[in-house]
Amino acid sequence: MIPPSLPDFPWDSLAGDAATARAHPGGIVDLSVGTPVDPVADSIRAALASVSAVPGYPTTHGTPALREAAVAALRRRHGVVDVEPDAVLPTIGSKELVAWLPTLLGAGAGETVVIPELAYPTYEVGARLAGAHVARTDGLTALGPARPALLWLNSPANPTGRVLGVEHLRKVVEWARERGTVVVSDECYLALGWDADPVSILHPEVHGGSLDGLLGVHSLSKSANLAGYRAGFVTGDPSLVRNLLAVRKHAGMIVPRPVQEAMTAALADDDALHGQRARYAARRAVLRPALERAGLRIDHSEAGLYLWATRGEPARDTVAWLAERGILVAPGTFYGPGGAEHVRVALTATDERIDEAANRLG
Repeated sequence: MIPPSLPDFPWDSLAGDAATARAHPGGIVDLSVGTPVDPVADSIRAALASVSAVPGYPTTHGTPALREAAVAALRRRHGVVDVEPDAVLPTIGSKELVAWLPTLLGAGAGETVVIPELAYPTYEVGARLAGAHVARTDGLTALGPARPALLWLNSPANPTGRVLGVEHLRKVVEWARERGTVVVSDECYLALGWDADPVSILHPEVHGGSLDGLLGVHSLSKSANLAGYRAGFVTGDPSLVRNLLAVRKHAGMIVPRPVQEAMTAALADDDALHGQRARYAARRAVLRPALERAGLRIDHSEAGLYLWATRGEPARDTVAWLAERGILVAPGTFYGPGGAEHVRVALTATDERIDEAANRLG
């Protein structure tokens, strides 16, 4: 039984629309869930297989090579220069970390977890699992004198593709430090900037010389097509990472050894990353104008894997309208009340399916 404090799983409510889309003569174009469809790079697959015969338990902290590869990738790709290998902790994808982080950090009953106004649903789920109160806002002034235990950022954002600039991030960090609030930035889409250059919360222009109270969450699901591998990591404040490591050791939250090896390869393979970026950019260049020609307005969407679109009507009406054309998308209401008139359209479909969607919209 689902605990009464948790909402129903939102994607289950799309069953009827999915059936409508599947009935289209040309088949369904599923743009509802951001699951990768492209091949895993050969270098990563070889790394996965290379340790498949290792029988011993993996380390919760990850191999030294993995942690060093993460540090090098953050420096090389995103200008993050202050993270040390000991402050990197591999996770079983990023969703499990998002769901359990408030609990792992000790945020419980009587405390507040702040999430974006429009947010990945698991931020709220994680707070509820911990028994904490949820505050949904993008404006710090709305929180008044509150001293939240934890504040989530997501830039580039899911579902909107919005990017927070350096000044915005810096103000959030300063506000949180005055109150002893931990800031956690979900940066799963950091490598996928299109009309803006996303910046990590761990960038020196943001943190001002100190990583205290800051964590960045990273995933290889989108940038390296490793959703099926469950491959992510968290890094930032060394003391927070040490605390997380200690709890995760007790709880058995360990990334399998072959996945750790695959992560190490993926973090070193910039060519594979650039190739995947190019695929998503090409799909975006086809799908965005097709949606606009069909009368939808695209808001934000300057980065990430989604287009945040509206016809100026209830989100479910737009979902149904697209389903009649064999295209399945997610209603904005999955992400909060502010998504009442938007839908999230994923770029994660093959070139052929993206072209098919564009033709139907035309």
